[in-house]
Amino acid sequence: MIDDSTRLLTIGQLARRTGLTVRTIRFWSDEGVLHPVTRSDGGYRLYDAASVARLELIRTLRELGLGLDDVRTVLAGDADIAAVAAAHVAALDAQIRSLRLSRAVLSTVAKRGSSTEEMALMNKLARLSAGERKHIIDDFMEQTFGGLDAADPDIRNRMRVMVPDLPDDPTSEQVDAWVELAELMQDPDFRAHMRGMIEFNAADRGPDVTPGSSLWFMSRLVHLAGEARKRGVAPESPEAGEILRGLVGTADLGEVLERMEAAANEDVARFRDLVSRVRGLETLPRHEAEFAWVLAALRCRTAG
Repeated sequence: MIDDSTRLLTIGQLARRTGLTVRTIRFWSDEGVLHPVTRSDGGYRLYDAASVARLELIRTLRELGLGLDDVRTVLAGDADIAAVAAAHVAALDAQIRSLRLSRAVLSTVAKRGSSTEEMALMNKLARLSAGERKHIIDDFMEQTFGGLDAADPDIRNRMRVMVPDLPDDPTSEQVDAWVELAELMQDPDFRAHMRGMIEFNAADRGPDVTPGSSLWFMSRLVHLAGEARKRGVAPESPEAGEILRGLVGTADLGEVLERMEAAANEDVARFRDLVSRVRGLETLPRHEAEFAWVLAALRCRTAG
């Protein structure tokens, strides 16, 4: 009923005016976010024009995802609506990231045809918090490079920058690569191999070693071995020996062979590939044929 002298509305009339259900309005009233102006002689709740405006604001806040506690705080004037909205934006962003991560995991599972156990592991690794993922990376760095900083002070920083975390909005390919990379970084055998390789490479590293020389060496190796293969030079031939000496100079061929065998390890190559994939980059060519030629040439001259 309507009280014409005060223009009060019953809950049913308020529902028709706003398009909300009586049940919803009654619930919000019971929860203390919409107070009746007064009650009729029969005990029915009565509302006024200000109640209509307040109800529209409540509906807007609820549609934006605010909980009743936040709605109550905003309406009571205890919180700035902009601050509350900003907090909910952050919460929604986190929810969106979680949904995207779930989608990426499921896409990877569908592509792999994973078992239930594999899916559970993948989901667990992908959903690790940023702090937990950082712990995996830091633990890998410490186990692999700890104590070697004296030989090469920048080695830990270079590798820490190289090893990526999972992006906030990963593709299914990046999730797939991160899961495999996380498993590899926690593998004791891989850690031991990486540490041995770093120790070997750091042993002769000092102030006289030109920065970037390793990259120059690899580039030259690929070029010279590639040219030799094109010309049909056999690894055991005298010409191959001349090419090796042009590449490594007076270095001990046995040590060069040991270093290259460590670098050519399949897990190490896979590690580099996975790092590129997590970063969203194309994997670098492995130049397997060129490495195989150099390894064969070295083995011919160090056998026995």
